[in-house]
Amino acid sequence: MKKIATVTGAALSALLLSTAALSDVQSLRGEKLDAMAKQSEKHEVMNVKGGIERSYKQQPPMIPHEVAKYEINLKVNGCLSCHSEKTYQEKKAPKVGDSHYMTRDGKVLPTLSSRRYFCTQCHAPQENADPLVQNNFHGAK
Repeated sequence: MKKIATVTGAALSALLLSTAALSDVQSLRGEKLDAMAKQSEKHEVMNVKGGIERSYKQQPPMIPHEVAKYEINLKVNGCLSCHSEKTYQEKKAPKVGDSHYMTRDGKVLPTLSSRRYFCTQCHAPQENADPLVQNNFHGAK
């Protein structure tokens, strides 16, 4: 019992010392990191009619609208309210690709594959923000 109390006390004191030391962490240029940190700015999400041009062949399409309020979990996928086979024509939205209804072995499924269910793993919304670094990338034409 004494060993457990001693180990727990040592771990807590090490944690307190390491937390205090973190506030004094400096960058390689000698500036304190706390002073350099600043609140991130809120940016406007791009809403682009007709979609966003792809930069390379087989790139997943980027999301041209806001998705922050869409719920995607094991029970609900907010993207399918517009992009499913049943609703895409009515909502005038692109249909989920046929590849999303296949297993990795190429077997066609009646419902969306669990491997393709979480849309934002591949499809990303875009923001109106200045680039963090200079970029001269040109997509494939």
